[in-house]
Amino acid sequence: MPSPSRNWWLLAIVLPLLFLFVMYGLFNRSFGDFFAVMGLAFLFGVPFGMGALVIYLSPREKVESRTYRMLMPWVPILFFFVVTLLFAWEGWACWLMALPLFMIAASAGGSVAGYYKRRNDKKRERIYVSVLALLPLVISPVEQLIGKIPGQYKAYTYIDIHASKENIWKNVTRVGAIAATQDKGWFTRMLGFPRPIKAELNYEGVGAYRKAIFDKGLIFDEKVTAYNHQRSMSFTIHADPYNIPSTTMDEHVVIGGEYFDVLNGTYELEPLSNGNYRLHLYSHFKLHTTFNFYASWWASWIMKDIQNNILQVIRQRAESGLPENRI
Repeated sequence: MPSPSRNWWLLAIVLPLLFLFVMYGLFNRSFGDFFAVMGLAFLFGVPFGMGALVIYLSPREKVESRTYRMLMPWVPILFFFVVTLLFAWEGWACWLMALPLFMIAASAGGSVAGYYKRRNDKKRERIYVSVLALLPLVISPVEQLIGKIPGQYKAYTYIDIHASKENIWKNVTRVGAIAATQDKGWFTRMLGFPRPIKAELNYEGVGAYRKAIFDKGLIFDEKVTAYNHQRSMSFTIHADPYNIPSTTMDEHVVIGGEYFDVLNGTYELEPLSNGNYRLHLYSHFKLHTTFNFYASWWASWIMKDIQNNILQVIRQRAESGLPENRI
């Protein structure tokens, strides 16, 4: 048999990796009232315990290196993410957002476990690592009892346009077919979000119905709630998650779903000097998680990327003088 000392790395990777899969199964498949993937107990507590386990299973001479304690726990995480993506257990967008939390937590767990390992107290080290690894199972039911925290947030964007207000406004109210080459939403495209296709409006005024159509079957139903011709337009936004194909978006980030929803949007046209106009676009969205402080950063980035994409299309068409139904 090969010497265990030569294969320590196998132990320090495989067992923590198995730990991740077991915890993922518990949090994602069973006991829904007590455990949830979309919670701090899983997103921070599980990688924290896994990081501690990696260092516990590593040789003491390796643990003496601070770099090792910080970076070695990332290895099982990367294997875990690759496997779950290959088998389509989770979407790319969800894991990309979770990755920073996982890496920070794993490094923190490795650092704590390293502190006890370097003290050469094997009995205490074993107890502390066991507690750290199992702590998410205790924290998660408490977190679920406290409940998800609803919060509303605002995403604000603007663009300056050198065109007449007539040209700008007709491209605001109705956005004609957007070619793939005009899509500049690099961030949402990287996450696999649907790209905008067009927006239709039945008439200009309060009560009008507006439909924003994206590819992959995503449609926002919008109703105009305030209208000031060539100055401002506000509208509610509704996306029915049950009408969105399951392959369109990850269930944890689907718009209109359990965790993330867009409420309303507003265009405002402000005159500047030298025949320029500033077109403001802002929206309000809500989150329903136990870690809104972190999720709101990602959601705001997504919303701003979508809005900036639309604004640059409007500017291009308004300044070129093309009607709203031309590419």
